[in-house]
Amino acid sequence: MADFPDHSGALAALVGQSSGPIELSPDPVNTAMIRHWVEAMGDTNPVYTDHDAAVAAGYPGIVAPATMLQAWIMRGLKHTLDLEAARAAGNAPKGDANSQMMALFDEEGRTSVVATNCDQEYFRPLVLGDRLLVKSSIESISDPKQTGLGHGRFATSLMEFFAVPNDAVTKDLTNEQLAERGALVGTMRFRILKFRPGTGAVAPKAKPPRPRPAITQDNAFYFEGTLAGELRIQRCTDCGALRHPPLPACGKCASLNWDYVVSEGRGELLSMVVNHFPQVPAFDYPLPIGLIALDEGTRIVANLAGEPGDWTIGDRVVAEIVRFDDELALPVFHHETKEA
Repeated sequence: MADFPDHSGALAALVGQSSGPIELSPDPVNTAMIRHWVEAMGDTNPVYTDHDAAVAAGYPGIVAPATMLQAWIMRGLKHTLDLEAARAAGNAPKGDANSQMMALFDEEGRTSVVATNCDQEYFRPLVLGDRLLVKSSIESISDPKQTGLGHGRFATSLMEFFAVPNDAVTKDLTNEQLAERGALVGTMRFRILKFRPGTGAVAPKAKPPRPRPAITQDNAFYFEGTLAGELRIQRCTDCGALRHPPLPACGKCASLNWDYVVSEGRGELLSMVVNHFPQVPAFDYPLPIGLIALDEGTRIVANLAGEPGDWTIGDRVVAEIVRFDDELALPVFHHETKEA
């Protein structure tokens, strides 16, 4: 990982500073914007659109939905496009604390950003004719933290909203003076995470279940047996020959009659392969697979426990029935001498 500077001291000095000038909403609280908002949100509360209903509810008249708090001071499209063009030309404002904070984050390699949460608090309803002002500051900047997205810092901005009557807004008063005369109507805390891309903690994926075997009327007894903890081997009831894998007819006498015996699971490793690729997520690799000659006189292919280097052709083995999930159990062979 590249070395980045640690700006903890400079960032701490920005906490409590103003994020920029106090901004005045372009328009007073009005019925048109409220109507558009409630229609978009599907909010049918009559206090937002009906004067008489609002008065009956104890308000002086129509009020704005509390969640519209930030909507009144949001920049228009032209302002946003002009700001983006200024940034592209290198002419964006750089002196405010928020710009300094973002620049320090970038120097620390924390160039990616995601909004994490927003908390609003309301002190009185907004009424028609209110003109809003917003004062923003940096409330807190966290120490570096490891998150799922990456190594980053959380930054919380505090926005305080003040309201004055629209007729109080004159050219003689600055926004700062208006805010001092206004009533605090709400606050909003907006938190972001600035993080270094590519440094996130990758959560381990749950291993998928093993592929399901194809169950037929000829082999169902075998998988029912492993679920019961038994290694069942098919036997011809006419000539007594054992066969595995299960088949509908005997390979020696062609009889269709059969039952099974329960193997002790002991035998000898005749051959083995080690599977590396292609890899199936349900298995661990490298994957040793053995051909085992069971003492009962037939052969079986199954997984070998441990590492590939643990095995030598001719080793004595014993089966352990391993239950992989509620639906599947299979034999896995260990060295016989290691069996308790």
